[in-house]
Amino acid sequence: MPDQTIQAYRRENGRVGIRNHVIVLPVDDISNAACEGVANNIKGTLGLPHSYGRLQFGEDLDLHFRTMIGTGANPNVAAAVVIGIEPGWTQRIVEGIAKTGKPVAGFSIEGQGDIATIAQASKKAMEFVQWATELQRSECKLSELYISVKCGESDTTTGLSSCPAVGNVLDKHCAMGGTASFGETTELTGAEHIVAAKAANDAVRKQFQAMFDDYQKLVFGEKTNDLSESQPTKGNIAGGLTTIEEKALGNVEKLGKKTKFVGCLKPAEAPTGKGMWFMDTSSAAAEAVTLWAASGAVVHLFPTGQGNVIGNPIEPVIKLSGNPRTVKVMADHIDLDVSAILQGEMTLDQAGDALIAMIVRTANGRLTAAEALGHREFVMTKLYRSA
Repeated sequence: MPDQTIQAYRRENGRVGIRNHVIVLPVDDISNAACEGVANNIKGTLGLPHSYGRLQFGEDLDLHFRTMIGTGANPNVAAAVVIGIEPGWTQRIVEGIAKTGKPVAGFSIEGQGDIATIAQASKKAMEFVQWATELQRSECKLSELYISVKCGESDTTTGLSSCPAVGNVLDKHCAMGGTASFGETTELTGAEHIVAAKAANDAVRKQFQAMFDDYQKLVFGEKTNDLSESQPTKGNIAGGLTTIEEKALGNVEKLGKKTKFVGCLKPAEAPTGKGMWFMDTSSAAAEAVTLWAASGAVVHLFPTGQGNVIGNPIEPVIKLSGNPRTVKVMADHIDLDVSAILQGEMTLDQAGDALIAMIVRTANGRLTAAEALGHREFVMTKLYRSA
C-alpha cells in the first residue's frame, strides 16, 4: 500500500515522534521523590519513578543505562530533566540523551538535599515545558515511525484475528521502508523454529537461536520444569490456551507472512536500520513495552484476547481484540475491534488497513485508551541481584 502522511514531531536528529513529552527521569529509586516533586511543581511534565538503579554491575548496569538513556532519547520526548543521588551516573545519562540534540539537564541530590534540587530542577523543567509547547507538528511519512508489537492475555481468538491483523500491518509497514520490532522470547517456545526460519540470513538466525537457547538454559538451570500459571498464564488457560506451544503459535502470527527479520537486539537496544528486528525481551507486558520505548519505538501494537490494560508513559499502546466478549465488557480499553474477522465479516487485509488507520489517528494526536485512562506503566528490567 502507498505510504501515508502524518502530522508528527521531527526531532533534532531527524527521528520522528508522535508525542511531545517533557520527562523528569530519576537515575535511581531514591531519586523518585525529587522527580515527583518537580512533576508536581511544573504542569506539563511527566515524572517516571521506578524501582531500580543502585549497586548494579556488568550487563545489568549496561541495561540500566541503555534504558535510562533510551527513554530520554525516544523521539516522543521533547526534553528531559534527569535527577540522581550523585553526579557521576546522572551526568552519564545526561550526556547520552544530549547526543540526540534535544534539551536535557541533570541535577544531583548529594551535597544539597531534595528541596534545593527540586527548586533548581523545577526552574529548568519550566523552561523546557514552555519551549516544548511552542513546537509544531509537521508533515512526516508513516513509514518513518518505529513500531513495536507484543500481545497480552491471549486466548483462542488472538492467534486467529488480532495477532494476524498486526502481522498484516508489519508486512505493509516494512514493505514501505518502515521499522518494527517483536520479541517475547519466552512466548516463542514451541514455535522457535518458525521464527528462526523468518531470519533474513544465517547469521541472524544463529543470533536469534542463541538468545532463545539462553532462555531455555535459564529455565532448566533453575530446575524450573513447570511454568504453569506463568507460561501460559491463568488468563491464557481460561481463554483456551492449555500449553505454551499453543500460545506461541498464535503469538508468531504477529510477524506477518512476508517479512524477514534483519537483526537481533539486546533489551532496550535501538535498531541500526530499517526493517523488522527481534528484541530479546521478557513477556511481562510493562517490562517489555518499557524496553521497546527505550529502544526508540514510538507506537506499540498490542493484540489481546481476554483483555489487558497495559500502557506506557511515552509510547502510546494501541490495543485491538478479536474476542466479541472482551470488546464488549472491556470496551474502555480497546482501541480497535476486529471481532468481525471471526464472524466472516472482515478479512485480515481489511483489519490491517483499519489498524493502520488507527495508527495514523494516534500519530496525529488521538489519545489511545491506555493514555486516556492514565496507564503509565514504566517498569525496569533487572537481570541480577544487586551487589
